[in-house]
Amino acid sequence: MELSPFYITLKTAAVSTFLTFFIGIGLAFLVLRMKRGKGLADAIITLPMVLPPTVVGFFLLLVFGKRSTLGSFLLEQGIPIVFTWKAAVMAAVIVSLPLMYRTARGAFEQMDENILSAARTLGVSEWRIFWHILLPNSRHGILAGLVLAFTRALGEFGATIMFAGNIPGTTQTMSTAVYAAVQANDYDLAFLWAGALVVFSLFFVVLMSVWVARLSHGKTS
Repeated sequence: MELSPFYITLKTAAVSTFLTFFIGIGLAFLVLRMKRGKGLADAIITLPMVLPPTVVGFFLLLVFGKRSTLGSFLLEQGIPIVFTWKAAVMAAVIVSLPLMYRTARGAFEQMDENILSAARTLGVSEWRIFWHILLPNSRHGILAGLVLAFTRALGEFGATIMFAGNIPGTTQTMSTAVYAAVQANDYDLAFLWAGALVVFSLFFVVLMSVWVARLSHGKTS
């Protein structure tokens, strides 16, 4: 059995989660500090979570396809996006970002505002407040968001197959390999890839549940 879908899936999920982590917590912090338009910004960032993934992939095609201004410019610069591994990463980032963003924002909102105000009174910069006070005290919620984002990227299908395609050895992930196997009437192979996805996703979800349970026990003890 060709193992490239396994490696491509893990590589895509790992890179996209790395990017989602920084983008998600950055957006959560910025939206939290916004004076106006917070609701609109929140809705736009959360939108990929409620849209069908194929619709997300379609809009990515519109933005980065060769018929678009941006897409044609990137092609002229020798940077193809559509139907490449970069497209798979971008699709995974877009669909998993709302999970990271909302979890991080929820963790930030639980932070005692008096502590932040006291730090500002002492002249601590917003940058240091973010990295040395807000982020460390929100680490539990952010870690949960990180696990959710990773598992979401692990099983991404709709946006990936629309934007990155299903090219063996290049963009074929485990989820798209299941689709290809079913299309080829190879249900044994489809079962193997589906089972691998279930095992990996279950492992990370259980890991998060155990961590949350230990955290709750530590707070009550």
